Amino acid sequence: MKITNLNALRFFNSAASCGSFVKAAEELHVTHGAVSRQVRVLEESLGVVLFERRNRSVFLNASGTILYNVTNSIFEQLDSVVNQLKDEKLNSEITLSCEPTIAMRWLIPRLHLFHKAYPKIRIKLISAGGAVDFNKNNIDIAIRRNDFYWDDSSIHSLKLCDEWMGPVSKPSSSMIDIKKIGCLLHPDTRPLAWKSWSNLSGVKIYSKLHMNYEHFYLCIQAAISGLGVTIASFLMVSDEISNGKLHSPYGFHRDGSSYHILSRAPIKNNPNVELFYLWLKGEIDNTLNEVLDNN
Repeated sequence: MKITNLNALRFFNSAASCGSFVKAAEELHVTHGAVSRQVRVLEESLGVVLFERRNRSVFLNASGTILYNVTNSIFEQLDSVVNQLKDEKLNSEITLSCEPTIAMRWLIPRLHLFHKAYPKIRIKLISAGGAVDFNKNNIDIAIRRNDFYWDDSSIHSLKLCDEWMGPVSKPSSSMIDIKKIGCLLHPDTRPLAWKSWSNLSGVKIYSKLHMNYEHFYLCIQAAISGLGVTIASFLMVSDEISNGKLHSPYGFHRDGSSYHILSRAPIKNNPNVELFYLWLKGEIDNTLNEVLDNN
């Protein structure tokens, strides 16, 4: 015969553990009568008595002891699994795709702050730029600048901040007059960055020496090494400006683009992702304020 009344087994197990229908009722947040009825239903379905009833106390008999040894083990396992599932809801991994220089120069140095605040949420970081393939590497969210088209009907986005660009160089470099710059460092990933900044700032640039690098992080490292002056996003060089490795005497200007968090589903649908977004937005706002204060 199959026992299908799981509730009756739960009530029986609690009564057996407490040795009292009253205490079991308190543990289960039900009435004493509800416990008594469920135990009686179980006994009737099994055709055996499970408890000896003495005054207000109950004691397992031989049949009850046999059943309790099984139910107690089962419910302990169930409780363990339920707790594990609850933990997994908070202890989860977010796969994040981020543009390489932003990841290297800004995000990674700050991730320990997120892990300290939310130790049960792990960030798996993938370095990539441009269009996002969420199926590849099972990406949950991506940080991207809006320099390419994405379909708003299939990709959800939340703005993080505007893009601010500016020239930076090693402090010992001559930046008193930008017309006398020795070498301009150009990132291949954003070939019009210098021209855009010049138009926005109204500062005309004259330099016979130019050096191209494949990525922003190479340009930044070259500038730190004193090889020339590079153009860069405030996010990419904020720490180097703070620690004195670079300076930005001409400041930063908004170039009309902005950074966004992209996802397949609304971020609010995933509490962990929403927590990360809010933390990320706060850190970026702090960074921008610091940079603009020195602008």
